[in-house]
Amino acid sequence: MRGDLMRTEILSSEISSQIEIHREHGGVVPELASRNHSLALRPLVDKALAEAKLSIHDIDAFAATAGPGLASSLLIGHTAAKAMAVATKKPFLSINHMEGHLLSPFIAGDRGVLPNISLVVSGGHTMILHTQEFGSYQLLGKSTDDAAGEAYDKVAKMLGLPYPGGPEIEKTAKTGNPDAYNFPRSMLKKGNLDFSFSGLKTAVLYTISELNPETGRALPEQLPDLCASFQQAVIDVLVKKTIQAAQASKLTRITMSGGVSCNGALRDAMLDACQRHSFQLDICSKHLSTDNAAMIAYVALQKFLRGEQSKLDADIDPNLPLNALVLRK
Repeated sequence: MRGDLMRTEILSSEISSQIEIHREHGGVVPELASRNHSLALRPLVDKALAEAKLSIHDIDAFAATAGPGLASSLLIGHTAAKAMAVATKKPFLSINHMEGHLLSPFIAGDRGVLPNISLVVSGGHTMILHTQEFGSYQLLGKSTDDAAGEAYDKVAKMLGLPYPGGPEIEKTAKTGNPDAYNFPRSMLKKGNLDFSFSGLKTAVLYTISELNPETGRALPEQLPDLCASFQQAVIDVLVKKTIQAAQASKLTRITMSGGVSCNGALRDAMLDACQRHSFQLDICSKHLSTDNAAMIAYVALQKFLRGEQSKLDADIDPNLPLNALVLRK
């Protein structure tokens, strides 16, 4: 990636997906993930350089994710980026994974990071922030238990759908009735912007048991309505809380990012709500919504252009929090 504080250009953004490797296990296996990261890293770096038509010595700085994430996998990327920085005598930048997601809607823009209410919704995190500018974020609300993406995966497993659960539920829901089951919309009347999806997950489990008391398993013909009703419950909470945050902040721009933001029904619902309430909605393309190199590079570019760099003894942190201020008591 190259650019200035406003305009950026993605020269290459390569991804080595492990979905097929982990699908047979129903979720990510850390040992498999780290081993395959090690095997894929060198070929992927070579591919990215070739796509960008650059040599490693043309790179101005090297960056890697410090967290949050799986420790073993983070360590491989972090160590490799440090090694390349040392070998080329270039700066190293340690990047927060969630800041990458948070700012991804601005990658393709030409005005830099603008003030907005940000919904970050991924496999491990669901949170609403007030983004004032690059590096200045206020946390307004977050998941108190399962993140939305985690709830998708767990409900998909209950329904016997393959991993990852989000795309499978979305696909199955397309032929279902979202009003078939009245699943709970948790914490909408609590007066805050926090999220909870554990009750929704439990409601789906109880419904499956009530429908099929002998087996406790959903029948194929029941899946579309169950998926559509579950998905609608998640979407209603995400959209209503985000709109509520924007109205309270007096801001006119909303961004949405993270892997769950790829969901087409969520995108349509958020766009419809923003149009009804006269908010500008910024969402990056789907291939930049899931974990990707470009979003980490974008944060690294902003830091590099401001003269920042990380120490070579900087460590990973699997539980790294976004540098945020909690506005609520």
